This record gives sequence, structure tokens and C-alpha cells, in this order.
Amino acid sequence: MKVLIEKLPLTENTSFFAREHRTPHFEVPWHQHTELELILFTEGAGLSFIGNHVGEFESGDVYFLGSNLPHTFQKSGDLMTGAVVVHFQEDFWGSEFLALPESKIIRDLFASSLHGLKIRDQSRALLKPLIRSLEKETGFKRIIQLCTCLQVLAERKEYDRLSTQEVKVQPTRTQERIDTIFQFTMDNFKRPIALNEVARVAGLSAPAFCAYFKKSTKKKYIDFLNEVRIGFASKLLIDSRDSIISICYESGYNTLAHFNKQFIKIKKTTPSRFRKLYLNAEMKEAIPDETREIEAVRDQTF
Repeated sequence: MKVLIEKLPLTENTSFFAREHRTPHFEVPWHQHTELELILFTEGAGLSFIGNHVGEFESGDVYFLGSNLPHTFQKSGDLMTGAVVVHFQEDFWGSEFLALPESKIIRDLFASSLHGLKIRDQSRALLKPLIRSLEKETGFKRIIQLCTCLQVLAERKEYDRLSTQEVKVQPTRTQERIDTIFQFTMDNFKRPIALNEVARVAGLSAPAFCAYFKKSTKKKYIDFLNEVRIGFASKLLIDSRDSIISICYESGYNTLAHFNKQFIKIKKTTPSRFRKLYLNAEMKEAIPDETREIEAVRDQTF
């Protein structure tokens, strides 16, 4: 499978792309593009694959991805999924802009974005309305709005770097082999995968495959496979009331003990506590702001 080189169309009145995509399918293949990408998920949830990172996304999440960083977002179940996607070239505002002394923080931000950034804390809240409005803004105000988004990212630095894989132009054969391994894993992680099987898919012996995958992604294949499975399990723990043992088997594990061990290794907590923590956080978000203020005063008083 060859990685898709994505190119989103511009109109004659725009210098960068900003549009909301909403679909029950949300088919996003493993792809890359020279443009940087700012994305806000407006609904839905699923798994995120960014470079050599595997994680989860949900409604309200914001990502900033650098040029040529391979990625895909796979939705969970039958959830309707939507996102506002912004694509722009580094030099869309002119070749001299980034060379200005005042643009150093933006150059640094673009360098960090090559790892893939997941935005958190107050920056995420600040960016949501700004990104949403980019699709409808026109004229010079549109550029000012995008610059404001970048300023929030660059100055506050409230983000997590996701991928440890170096972004570089790979030989076509090398890239196609990694993409084939990646797609095979996404299609088959719910069942046992033998090392010899995935090595055969890659056209390599088992020892050669292990060395190749580690060199290409900076991690062992078994670690990558477990990240995919635990990411999938995490979404089931959040989105369903299925039992943990049922989720264990559905995620590709044969024993609950092994599932728990891998979950703790990756998520730093048990599956049951992960579900409980998420439900508690969800209930807390549902409490009106006025109630929170009253509770805060009460806590300080007593």
C-alpha cells in the first residue's frame, strides 16, 4: 500500500484551506502532505496514528501536524465524526515572512510540529472558536485569524509531542513497505498476529523484519501492536458498557492477565480505573459553572 499524498483544493480567493468535514464514515487513509495541518474534532472519537504514535482522539481535541508527517484518524464504531481541517504551506504568506526576526517562535513551532502536537489545557479552549471561524472568515481577517491560532500555540506551548520518528523523505520501496505493515496491523490487530506472518507480509525474514521495523519507527513491532490494541480498548472502555473481559478479547488479547499488564504499561493505570476516571471527569464537566464556584467556596470555608 502506497501512502496517499493528499492535496486539498484552494479557490481563487484563498491562500490556505479551511473546511469542516462531517460524515458517518470518516474514511481517512494513511496519508501525508507538504502542508501543515491544524485540526479540530467537532464530534466523534477513535484512534489516532501520527508518525510512530498511536493514541485516541475525541470530540474537542485539537492537533497540529507538521509537513510530510504521515498520519490517519480511524473513527470508532458507527459514531458520526466531524472535524474542521486547516491546511497551509509554510510560505503561503510569502517566502520572506518566516525569515523575519519576529517569526522565530513560529519557526520553532513548525519544527516541533514535525513530531505531531496534541493541544491541551487552556490553549485547546482558546483555539476551538478560532479554528471553527476560519472556514467562514474572508479577506485579510482570515489570515489574521490563522496567525492568532499560531500565536496561541507558539507562546503558550501547551501541547504534547506525539511521534519520536524522524520525518524524512524515504525511498519509495521503503515507504511502501512501512505502509503495508501499518495497514496490515490496523486490519488484523483484533486477532493473534504471528511475527512470521507480518514479516511475510513485509517480504522479509522474521529477524530482518524486526531490525527493519525498529530502525524505521524507533520501536519494536510488538510495542506498536500493543499500542494499537490498547488504544482500541480504551475507546471501548469509554464508549461502551461492555465488560472488561469482553473488551480484552475484542482487542486481540487471549488472557485478561496479559491485557491488564499491557494496559498498565501503556496507560499507567488499570482498565477499570481508566473507565472510572473518565466517567468521573465526564460527570465533573457536566456540573454547571455556578455549582463549581459554590463548591469551591464551600471547600475553602470548611
